[in-house]
Amino acid sequence: MKPRLDLEKVQPRALKPMLALDAYIQGCGLEASLIELVKTRASQINGCAYCTHMHTREARDAGESEERLYLLDAWRESPLYTARERAALAWTESLTLVAESHVPDTVWEEARNQFSEAEMVDLTLLVTTINAWNRIAIGFRAVHPTSSAV
Repeated sequence: MKPRLDLEKVQPRALKPMLALDAYIQGCGLEASLIELVKTRASQINGCAYCTHMHTREARDAGESEERLYLLDAWRESPLYTARERAALAWTESLTLVAESHVPDTVWEEARNQFSEAEMVDLTLLVTTINAWNRIAIGFRAVHPTSSAV
């Protein structure tokens, strides 16, 4: 697989607002582990290898367990995730698949039981931002680093 273009070289100013959103999200008060789980799950749904690679590594570096990362795509069937994480993951899936889900009231209510209104804004910005990054990475065919040649 070859990258189609290097966004940073072609249009470096375009990265600034995206990086500003990332900086906001990192400092908004949501738990670092929750942020990485959301980023990883959305990236899995979208099939973004570059972002899945990046966010599973960042999650591990932040202390996330291998077991929880391996089971993330089956979180509904695993007792390893808290009620707050489950609500965030359901919100993430519903927003990522918005054309299919239309974000049902049940998903909203579950999330609102776990997150304040301000946190819902931050969580929604998080999901929106990682979905944008996924589309950038997939569209331009970003290639994740490898430890060995394939």
